[in-house]
Amino acid sequence: MSSIWHGEGRRVRLCEVGMRDGLQNEAAFVPTADKIDLVDALSQAGAAKIEVTAFVSAQAIPALRDAEVVMREIRRRPGVVYSALVPNVRGAQRAIDARSDELNLVMSASESHNLANLRMTRGQSFAALSQVAALAREAGVAVNVSLSCCFGCPMEGEVPATTVLDWCERFVDELGAQGVTLCDTTGMAYPPQVQALVRDFRARWPATALTVHFHDTRGLGLANLLAAIDAGADCFDASLGGLGGCPYAPGASGNVCSEDMVHALALMGYDTGVDLHALMNAAERLPALIGHDLPGQIVKAGRRLDLHPLPDDFEATRARALGRG
Repeated sequence: MSSIWHGEGRRVRLCEVGMRDGLQNEAAFVPTADKIDLVDALSQAGAAKIEVTAFVSAQAIPALRDAEVVMREIRRRPGVVYSALVPNVRGAQRAIDARSDELNLVMSASESHNLANLRMTRGQSFAALSQVAALAREAGVAVNVSLSCCFGCPMEGEVPATTVLDWCERFVDELGAQGVTLCDTTGMAYPPQVQALVRDFRARWPATALTVHFHDTRGLGLANLLAAIDAGADCFDASLGGLGGCPYAPGASGNVCSEDMVHALALMGYDTGVDLHALMNAAERLPALIGHDLPGQIVKAGRRLDLHPLPDDFEATRARALGRG
C-alpha cells in the first residue's frame, strides 16, 4: 500500500482562502465585524496562513471594500501568516500600510484567461507585478505568486507544463518571489498531472515555498491534494465551507473545503495543526452570513465517529427481536 495513506505525523499546512477567494464571489456583503471574527476564529483554529482579503477596487469587488479595516483589526496570532491579494502598486501600498505579512500576486499561465480575468496580456501582467515586487522588497514584505490555470484553461484547454514552469522561473528567479501557488483555478486537474507538475517544481526550486490550490469542480479535489502530497507538496489552499468559484468557468465550484480536508488528512495520520472542532464551528456560521448552503460535507454529516442517538423505540425493538416483547 502506498505511503500516501499513512501520514505518520507528517505536517501539512492549511492556507485558508475562504475570506478572500470565497467571499469575493458572494452577492451578500458579510459585515466587517463578522469577517474579523471569522479570521480570528481561523487563527485560533490553527490555520498556518490566512488570505484575509484583497486590496482591489471597491467597484470591482464590493464584497471586500472593507479590506483596510479587516486587516488592521484582526487579532494576530504568532506564527500565522496574514496574506492579502494585490493586483497593482496601489493595492500593494494599501496592503503594506494595513500591515499585511505577505502580498499575493495573481496572473494566469493561460493568455486567454489572463485577458478575460485581468484585461491584460501575460507580459503586461508580469511587467505590472514586477513593480509590485519591487515595492514589496523595499518594504521588507514577502511576495507569493498565485499562477492561475496551471492545470488547464476553460478557454484554451491544456496548458503545457513547460509554460507553467517558464512563468514560475520568471517569478522566482527574476522577481525573487518567496513562494508560488500552483492553481487549479477551474477544477481541471487530475492526479497524474498534479504529481508530475509538483515533482518538476520541487526539483527545480527546492527552497521556494510551494502551495497548491485545488477546486472541487469535478469531484477530484481531495484526490488531487493527495497526489500533490505524494509528490512532495505540504501546503494547500482550502476554503471554509468550500466557498468560492470562478466567474470565467461556468459551473466551477469552490476550493477544496477546509474542514473536509483537515478531517480526511487526520484520518490518514497527517498533522495539520488545526483544531477540527473549532474549524467546523467557524464553518457553521457561514450560511447565515451569505444566505445559502455550502458544499462542505463534514459540517452536515459530522466527523466519522460523531455517533447518532439510538431510536426512541430501540429497547422495545430489541426486546421483541429477542422474544421478550
